[in-house]
Amino acid sequence: MPRPRDPSRPVTHLGSRAVARFGSEAGQASVELVALLPVLAVLLAGAWQAALAGHAFWAATTAAGAAARAHAVGADPTHAARSRLPGSLEHDLQVATGQDGHVRVTVRIPALPGLPSPGRARAGAHFEPQT
Repeated sequence: MPRPRDPSRPVTHLGSRAVARFGSEAGQASVELVALLPVLAVLLAGAWQAALAGHAFWAATTAAGAAARAHAVGADPTHAARSRLPGSLEHDLQVATGQDGHVRVTVRIPALPGLPSPGRARAGAHFEPQT
């Protein structure tokens, strides 16, 4: 037995078959995927930028330890810090030393292409000066 037609849905007769003009769900998944792609792209870019920042902080901590050891024995702390950094972080390196054995290393956090740098990564270390 045929179902009664819903009067709220307009129909077009093609031969003996009635086709709903509006309200069809064909292609709904494609539309939802296309609407979701920009959100996924932003989330992926944010996760990648967070990974870049984490790497910069980790590298700055390693460089600060090397710089503090070098400073404690009277060697060049900037050279020691630079030797521990990857090439992408060496460009904007800043090393500050104190008389009491404290060393602070600052590097620029790399950014995704086309975006400004999100800031700087700072790390400090301390070694008692050796005599």
